[in-house]
Order: sequence, then C-alpha cells, then structure tokens
Amino acid sequence: RIGNSLNRHQENRPMLKLYYHPLSTFTRRVLITLIEKAIPHELIPVDMAAREHNQPSYRALNPYGRVPTLMEDDFVLYESTAILNYLEAIHPSPPLTPADPRGRALVDMHMKLCDLELTRQTGTIIFPKRFLPEQRWNLAEMARAKAEIEQHLAILERSLAGREYLVAEMYSLAEVCYTPFVQFLPLMEIVPPPAVGAWAERILNRPSAVRTRPSH
Repeated sequence: RIGNSLNRHQENRPMLKLYYHPLSTFTRRVLITLIEKAIPHELIPVDMAAREHNQPSYRALNPYGRVPTLMEDDFVLYESTAILNYLEAIHPSPPLTPADPRGRALVDMHMKLCDLELTRQTGTIIFPKRFLPEQRWNLAEMARAKAEIEQHLAILERSLAGREYLVAEMYSLAEVCYTPFVQFLPLMEIVPPPAVGAWAERILNRPSAVRTRPSH
C-alpha cells in the first residue's frame, strides 16, 4: 500500500524541466541519472555561446549563470550533486544509493571527493583543449592539474582494489558523478592505474553513459 501510494504521488508530480548545455560535464551527471531512473523530463537548452546564461531571465533562475538548473513548479535547484540527491529522494527506485546510512554516507563522501579532487582540475585541462587555440593554453596550470588528478587516481585505486564499484558493490551516484570526467582521461593524456581504468571503462559503457556521450 505504501509503495502504491508512492507511485501515485510520483505519477502526479509536475514535469521536471532541466536547463542544460549538451557539452556540460555537470549537466551530463543529471542526464545520466534521469535515464537510469527513467524519469520523465523536459530539456531546455541554454545557448552558452549566445550568452543566454547571462540573460536576466536565466539569472533569475540561477544567479550564478551556470548549467544545469532543475525546475519543478516553482522549486529550483542549480548544483549538480544537490540535483542528484533530490532525484534519488523523489524517485528512489531503481536505487542509486545503498539503503543503509553508512553506505549513503560513503556515496556522499565519494561525490564530494570527485568535486574537490577531480572536476576543477579536469576543467583546467579539458576546457582549453576543447575550446581554445593552443597558444592560449596555460601549460604550467595544466601540468599542475594533471599531477593532482594522478595523485587522486592513485588514492582511488586503493578504494577500488578488488571491487567493481566504489560503494556496496553497486553502481551509485558516486559513479554518476565521476563518469563525465573519466571520459576525458585520454584527452588529458592520463593513463589510469589498473583498477581505476577497468572501473572507468565499466561505467563509460553503461547505456546511460553511451547515450549522453559528448560530441567532442
């Protein structure tokens, strides 16, 4: 009875709207989760090249002028990990976090570590490589970022030793967070250690990751 009530509540929810850019790594996290959970949604592109993210109408939704932004009626979220946790809360099946508090805390820890130890550093390298001419690359900053990533991957290697996934032997929001960034290890000329490499290949081959793979 409780399950049926939850299903009816979910069916009656307003359509989620996702403001996004197709080349945004943080947007990709949300798209993967929406696919994994088969959540109905409406995609609203934000043309970053045309500076739509700086228009007053968009800044009224997201004062930082970034993507993604999630809307549900008048409820707005605009940080990717907050969006992922919200989607998990309102659509708990199929689960992307363990049921027990310790397991959920470990997923949260890995999500946070991904943002602290990988996302900024990856952006330092891949943004210029994807969008800027080589003469505008800051090679010293890119080298520092690469060294930080390699140090983080060495620590991640220990977490993944003998495991297929980071937490509770299940694909979780931790993997969702990492997917858009490990996609670019070859572009960054980083060879991951063995367990990380196998794990990265595993999560990049999931249908949700394949469907959201960037064009370049």
